Amino acid sequence: MKSILIALIGLMPIFSMAFGSENTKDTTDNWHGFERNHFGFNGRNAWVVKPSKPLEGKPWVWRAHFPEWHTDADSILLSRGFHVAYVNTNDMFGAPAAMQIWNAFHAYMVSKGFAERVALEGVSRGGLYVYNWAKRNPLKVACIYAEAPVADFKSWPGGKLNSKGSPSDWQALLKQYGFTEAQALAYKDNPIDNLEGLAACGVPVLHSIGLNDKIVPNAENSFPLVNSYIKAGGTATVMPMTRGPQNLEGHHFPIERPSVIADFISSNAYPVKSILDPAQFHVARTGLTNSFIQFTKEKTGRVAFMGGSITENPGWRNKVTQYLTERFPETKFEFIDAGIASTGSTPGAFRLAAEVLSKGKIDLFFEEAAVNDRTNGFQNQAQVRGMEGIVRHMRVSNPLVDIVMMHCVDPEKIAEYTAGKIPNEIINHELVASQYKANTINWSKEVTARIAAGEFSWKEDFRDLHPSKFGQEVYARSLISYLNNAYGNISSEAFPTNHLLPTPIDKFSYFEGNYVDVKKATIVNKWSIDEKWVPKDGVGGRKQYMNRPALIATEAGAEMELIFSGKAIGICIASGPDAGVIEYSIDGKPFKKKDLYSQWSGVLHLPWYIVLEEELKNKQHTIRIRMSADKNEKSKGNACRILHFLVNG
Repeated sequence: MKSILIALIGLMPIFSMAFGSENTKDTTDNWHGFERNHFGFNGRNAWVVKPSKPLEGKPWVWRAHFPEWHTDADSILLSRGFHVAYVNTNDMFGAPAAMQIWNAFHAYMVSKGFAERVALEGVSRGGLYVYNWAKRNPLKVACIYAEAPVADFKSWPGGKLNSKGSPSDWQALLKQYGFTEAQALAYKDNPIDNLEGLAACGVPVLHSIGLNDKIVPNAENSFPLVNSYIKAGGTATVMPMTRGPQNLEGHHFPIERPSVIADFISSNAYPVKSILDPAQFHVARTGLTNSFIQFTKEKTGRVAFMGGSITENPGWRNKVTQYLTERFPETKFEFIDAGIASTGSTPGAFRLAAEVLSKGKIDLFFEEAAVNDRTNGFQNQAQVRGMEGIVRHMRVSNPLVDIVMMHCVDPEKIAEYTAGKIPNEIINHELVASQYKANTINWSKEVTARIAAGEFSWKEDFRDLHPSKFGQEVYARSLISYLNNAYGNISSEAFPTNHLLPTPIDKFSYFEGNYVDVKKATIVNKWSIDEKWVPKDGVGGRKQYMNRPALIATEAGAEMELIFSGKAIGICIASGPDAGVIEYSIDGKPFKKKDLYSQWSGVLHLPWYIVLEEELKNKQHTIRIRMSADKNEKSKGNACRILHFLVNG
């Protein structure tokens, strides 16, 4: 009997054993000389081991899968005042369903006063858990210790590289992930992949390995992970264990100096650093009940993201889409990326119909414009009219749509918040959010507060209004925290409710904004249509505004007219180095002039949205546009390239 028990223990890191049943009754026992409290967590067994004298801030170690394997370092940490915790997600191989349990367990521990940033420990297949969770939540991780960790499931249990793998575990993994074998082999988010965010957040890594491990070969697991992590700017250390017996084809080995591991964890997880709660920067006006019901009961969801380059660029948006697909695994999602660099609320109001609403009913809508509304020089009235145009148009299209508005940060906003002022863009956007009961995430205020609290710096960490990898993680943590809170407090008996449509703040807001085809214009002289316009002067442009029809004039005296119906008329142009000056007249009234040259025209054919008249009677009008002989002193020509007419009404 004794020899059988020893054999089972020797196989623990690969051949799973159940450490405790799923009995959810609270019990207490002894764990290596310390008190261990067992409790039920979401129908699973979990436990926490208590130190004799807990440290301030309650730092803790979170063990994955094999919590009884090599516990010497944990005993040292317990003697120093750390707690050790575990929740049984065995044989889930770090799959998204396991990560949801881990998310909930972490939130539970933090709610009980434990440190936000936790030290993770992963043995063998436990590497799948700790790295998968850490990549999703890098700002919640103090450090990672891994022992002979699986870092690519194609290696183990797949056996698709040089490891012989485990066919039964491979089939179990495929089931947990919902993969066919082809999908698993094509998967690009193993622990060895996409480590940039984790590295940017400065999470230190320590691995213990056996040099002759044939079960989880280093060449397929620890070595590529550590090399990639260091190349991404992360700190990683590998400790080969060469003394003593190397069992199970080199996968099992003694830990030579557990105090080194304990020191690594202790130095990175203590003292506990105070971290501001993201919730204090969120305003949940109507919550997300409607989208929750749509996702959980209808099993479909259409989610749209609109904004400028901060939305268009990869980063926080990708993590939010990952969160939603994993939070609602049975839901078939369609995600619409309507982020376009240089665009703010006024462009958004006019492009909403063509680029978002044309895709179908939107269930959840994310909008940001605070940075570009400032950098593009839109004044207060335009900021309200643009943002109200977006929100009201969205709500008219679907009264059930849940809206989340984000206020991104830039140096000017930090300076104003630091001086006790609220930036105008945020005042204006919050006015709209309050009127329409839209939810808001104030990233500007949050980043400012975190910098003031010493959590990080702008120069070295966040770096720019286009966030660094670290900054993207700050944004993602905040927004996902909001989503977690919103979706975690909805009654099973809730039912969808139309959002009320209030009286407009401004009757001239662009809530009937739309594009009008440039081919509807009547050419008087010297204008022409280029069916697939691209810049021909070596100066770039935005890809969304090229290879499309453009109405073009390049010399003074060129003239055209357009008949339209609505309260406002404008043009979306490509404002490049040769942008000129137009003269325009509405319904035969005296001509007015508008300089088309922007501060960026010298380096880019910038998509520039210009509202020429916006308080017209809602009826049919005629606009006449001609090229002036005048031009900006910085311009190289007299060009106007119209990509869209803008009409509100």
